[in-house]
Amino acid sequence: MRIGVPKEIKAQEFRVGMTPDGVTELVAHGHEVVVETGAGAGIDASDEAYAAAGARILPDAAQVFDSAEMIVKVKEPQAEERARLRPDHILFTYLHLAPDVPQTTDLIASGAICIAYETITDAHGGLPLLKPMSQVAGRLSVQAGAQALERAHGGRGLLMGGVPGVAPARVVVIGGGVVGENAIEMALGLGADVAVLDRSPMVLERLAHRFGSALTTLYSTKAVLEQSVLDADVVIGAVLVPGAGAPKLVTRDMVSRMKQGAVLVDVAIDQGGCFETSHPTTHQDPTFVVDGTVHYCVANMPGCVPNTSTYALTNATLPYVVRLADQGWKAALGADPHLRAGLNVAGGRITCKPVADAQGLPLATVEDVLAS
Repeated sequence: MRIGVPKEIKAQEFRVGMTPDGVTELVAHGHEVVVETGAGAGIDASDEAYAAAGARILPDAAQVFDSAEMIVKVKEPQAEERARLRPDHILFTYLHLAPDVPQTTDLIASGAICIAYETITDAHGGLPLLKPMSQVAGRLSVQAGAQALERAHGGRGLLMGGVPGVAPARVVVIGGGVVGENAIEMALGLGADVAVLDRSPMVLERLAHRFGSALTTLYSTKAVLEQSVLDADVVIGAVLVPGAGAPKLVTRDMVSRMKQGAVLVDVAIDQGGCFETSHPTTHQDPTFVVDGTVHYCVANMPGCVPNTSTYALTNATLPYVVRLADQGWKAALGADPHLRAGLNVAGGRITCKPVADAQGLPLATVEDVLAS
């Protein structure tokens, strides 16, 4: 199979869909890889490094899309990329379709086979291709929150960990999954006063066991959530409903009553955000203020640390890329129910129920698609 790796074109996105080591692995399996010139610049991987690994370097994205059978990316395809997709393409990348009607419409029209990293599952109920970026985003969320707390950035003028004799910042993490756990680790490491809210007693028990009495664990009811948000200096939204839009847990009314200069970091913004006042921002212009509350809502947070992110992502995605290339998409999905869960759009049909439900579209079963 011929695999194409275009340069990412989303604003301030420096990651790339595959490292030179990933190219070496695919070539060893007998596949061909074409890479757009400059695609690896953000991770200090030159065209020469990709060529030495066995890739063929092409001068632009149009030629990559024209020649490739499978497109491997990081972020959801932008409008100009979607226009290049064909029915015989396999697209393998993050999609986050539930809140994104224009992208969904274009992918349906393309007829392509669109497999989303974020809905592939594993035998333990996890999301193995979302996990590495969730780890990165969780850790970055605390760095972003700490910076936004500075008065020069519109915040309350607090040092996250305080100093002897002065209380630290109060950090509230909503959601105790991978993002939340990594945010907790970083916030506690900085010396913050940290609480986590979740609706799973098992999650709260696990986090209490890991972090001990340094962490306050709270079962998330409406009243507890509201009071925690109003008491917080930094709130990190770390909720996820796989494949679906994020629930709006923090209302506009709550935001209006928060401390002046408090900070909201919405890690769920890729799925529509979990604060009513959120809208996507970029690394170039990461924050905005609503009712005196600073919002950080960058939709590709791990893109600002592309070396860490790209290598972590390729470690996770490469076995699936190899499997899809070795077996073809129908055989690979037919043999693996966890990979099959990643199929979101195929042949003009939606195959992911949360996406169909979010947009009021008809749902086709993966089994029907595989049989057609």
